[in-house]
Amino acid sequence: MSAVSAAAQVRLMGFDVDGVMTDGSLYFTPNGEELKVFSSLDGHGLKMLQTAGIEVAIISGRSSRALELRAANLGIRELHMGVEDKRACMQSLLEARRLPANAAGYMGDDVVDLPILRACGFSAAPSDAHEFVQRHVCHVTRNSGGRGAVREVCDFLLASQGRLDAMLSAYLA
Repeated sequence: MSAVSAAAQVRLMGFDVDGVMTDGSLYFTPNGEELKVFSSLDGHGLKMLQTAGIEVAIISGRSSRALELRAANLGIRELHMGVEDKRACMQSLLEARRLPANAAGYMGDDVVDLPILRACGFSAAPSDAHEFVQRHVCHVTRNSGGRGAVREVCDFLLASQGRLDAMLSAYLA
């Protein structure tokens, strides 16, 4: 199945955080507080997915107050942090919505993401993802993690579902 065909089926799109929504760098204050840098371009893409009726989930192996604030700011209710088995988390989300695996997508960057990436109908990785991961996903972005890769995937999903042009045209009115 082509990446476009797989993306056309997505109703629930999940995202990893470090290396996908961020550049993967970990910043800590002297007090031990973790800081993260998020792209506003990516954020608008996530909002556009939600507007189009595609539910967004964040499934991360790490926990962070910065991520809690970012998810709340974007209206993302499905925030799952400190998850050891991301595939099982996605399966639970699909079961709760009575959706098949081909209705799910996930974007990850490292080998620990491969189980969930391979379990979803659509999978994506940023251009700076681990090389092995890039070989096992449907779509690799031109942009790197934290630098527009998430937005690129959001636009790809919306275009694959025939919704992107109409959404962008609204900004020209």
